Amino acid sequence: MLKARIEKVRRDLHIDVSLEVAKGASLGLFGASGAGKSTVLACIAGIEEPDSGEVVLDGRRLYPPSLPLHLRSIGYLTQEPGLFPHLSVSENVTFGVDREYAANEWIATLRNRLRLGPLWSSSASRLSGGQARRVALARMLARRPPLVLLDEPFAGLDRQLVRELIDDLIDWNQQLGCVMIAVDHQSEVLERLCSKQVAAIEQGKIVQTGTWEELRRAPATPLLRSLLAPL
Repeated sequence: MLKARIEKVRRDLHIDVSLEVAKGASLGLFGASGAGKSTVLACIAGIEEPDSGEVVLDGRRLYPPSLPLHLRSIGYLTQEPGLFPHLSVSENVTFGVDREYAANEWIATLRNRLRLGPLWSSSASRLSGGQARRVALARMLARRPPLVLLDEPFAGLDRQLVRELIDDLIDWNQQLGCVMIAVDHQSEVLERLCSKQVAAIEQGKIVQTGTWEELRRAPATPLLRSLLAPL
């Protein structure tokens, strides 16, 4: 289980958000651009440090004090794959994983499911955008993290690939029993990925939580109503 209260004051925004997500569950964090969604994820991941609050994962305190990044069992995927261009696909996926574990069935599952076999020995510098995103997903999941954070990882990808990656993430969320929190500006993408629970954020505050049906039936604010309105 993840329990987090994030308070962070930026020049343009005061973020004060509390979240609680059970093991094996997923939460969609939904709102307009600039609402503070990415900052919340970055604070949970340890990329940014909150001004106050706490982050506890499965009883282990990540903040405060701020636990070093290499000690946090967190998978964090953004729009930028962040691969090492001088390494091969296989070396990127298994980076930091001990040699025996790198050859196990789970790594083979990721390689096959994400169709990385033909690319396994290729240089990461030669990958297309979609290929690089699949490699980044495999690398994120290689250690079976108990917490997965997704910050608009599907931006710029074609719809078919997005559907495939969402299906994979849903399956692995259930298989690994991890906590998953996702951010996306497209409600249809976020609803498919996190179908049961959503938290709407405006100006750094959670304004409504519930199911997507509940939010659509009675949106708490005019902005939320407009964001959820069909195109």
